[in-house]
Amino acid sequence: MNALDAVVEIFSWLGFGAGLLLLIVAVILWAADGTWLPAEGWVDHDESGATVRWYDGDGDANSAQLTPSEASAIGGRDRVPLWYRHGWRDRMRLTRRPPGLIPVLWAAGAAVALGVVTLVLSWVLIFVR
Repeated sequence: MNALDAVVEIFSWLGFGAGLLLLIVAVILWAADGTWLPAEGWVDHDESGATVRWYDGDGDANSAQLTPSEASAIGGRDRVPLWYRHGWRDRMRLTRRPPGLIPVLWAAGAAVALGVVTLVLSWVLIFVR
């Protein structure tokens, strides 16, 4: 039983420690991403690809060439909701949050879940004896 207790204890510390570290990384990613504001974009489809144009909060016109993955995500639509970078020209994306943030949050949640499960298991082992 002592070996099982040690393994459970190690995994609980690893789960909570890794979860905390990944949550700190997520906060850093979120803060470093800056401010992105919503807008409605008009899509121009031509032989060289798709270009989206929009007006920002200051009334300035912006445009950006879509990547092939972004163009396939919007399909043949002529209008798309987008997020543009506040204070920058011609920077936009189709998602509100940065692409790397969601996997980091899922990994943090999984690590914290591992910590919780092993902590509960250690309590169960205490009461079983």
